[in-house]
Amino acid sequence: MRTRIRAGWRWLRTAIAEPSLQRIEAIALLAAAIGGVIAGLLALLTFAFRSVSIAGAGSIGQFAAATSAVVAVLAFALASWLGYLRTRERPKFLDVVDGAALALAYAVISALSWSLVADILARGFVDADVYTVPSALIAASVAAITGYVVFISASQLDLTQFALILAVFLVQGVLAATLSADDPHWWQDNLSALGMVGETSSTLFNLTVIVAGILVTALARYATRELWVRDPRGTRNVRVGLIVIGCCLMVVGLVPVNVSFLVHTGFASGMLVVFAVMIVMIGRWVPGIARSFVVLGWTFLAISAGLVLFFLVGYYTLTAVEIVAGALVFTWILLLIRTIDALVRDNAPDAPDAPALESLA
Repeated sequence: MRTRIRAGWRWLRTAIAEPSLQRIEAIALLAAAIGGVIAGLLALLTFAFRSVSIAGAGSIGQFAAATSAVVAVLAFALASWLGYLRTRERPKFLDVVDGAALALAYAVISALSWSLVADILARGFVDADVYTVPSALIAASVAAITGYVVFISASQLDLTQFALILAVFLVQGVLAATLSADDPHWWQDNLSALGMVGETSSTLFNLTVIVAGILVTALARYATRELWVRDPRGTRNVRVGLIVIGCCLMVVGLVPVNVSFLVHTGFASGMLVVFAVMIVMIGRWVPGIARSFVVLGWTFLAISAGLVLFFLVGYYTLTAVEIVAGALVFTWILLLIRTIDALVRDNAPDAPDAPALESLA
């Protein structure tokens, strides 16, 4: 027994020092199995060997969603810790903040995704209950799948995955806030009303905006890291622009409109101004960037201006303008990240196809 433990420990140290795709898969499967077993046992203890509903309060769906969120955080933390052991670099303060924001994003995505699955199943199996053993198996399966997917994603995290996580997190967070709003007619005011229409809705919306701001600032640093060597001055402007947008988002979430209308509206408007400036100047700041991306930016800017005009004449509500304009802003940011990543790779043919962000995982 002692010999097997020593052999297993040697294998783990080798997997950390010399990672390969097979070793990462093996560690992911091991972590998923451990998480699944613990979640299954907790389900048996929580439900005390009784039948439960599929969705709703005290349901297996709610338990699985909460468990998956915890497992997602632990899986990301494990992948990040192994990454730091491999590089032997002490994490900086900003790396810790970025990692915490990413872990939270993974947790929210996991919880909301499994909650949605449970709600759909509950609508398909009306008034059905889940017995004890199936409940434990479901909880174990959900935890294992979540742990595996998050660990693999975090272990091989690159800019494309980073941007995708931001997009999914934003969409799910805002949709969850709209569905949990106490006032069904919140949309008649503005999008910011979600930050003050009920405890659950406001918490979800404001937290989503704050974490999204942190992720945007993180993307600003990682996306322009390699580009800095080519043109430090222009790259600095791009980085500052994205960081300002991220900081504006954080303030918008930290200061809801009912706390301070001037601060909330001022930073929200400032974000749009910075977005417009970046669209106008991106061609000069990043020489060699795709012409099609520059044209797309101007198209987005024209659409945003048209939306504002429609609002001023009373054709569109402010909520519609904010939703579409916000979608355009984040779509442009995500496409900018992918375009810069492609530009850097094209000018570094010897670089790997999908470099991981070693400082995060």
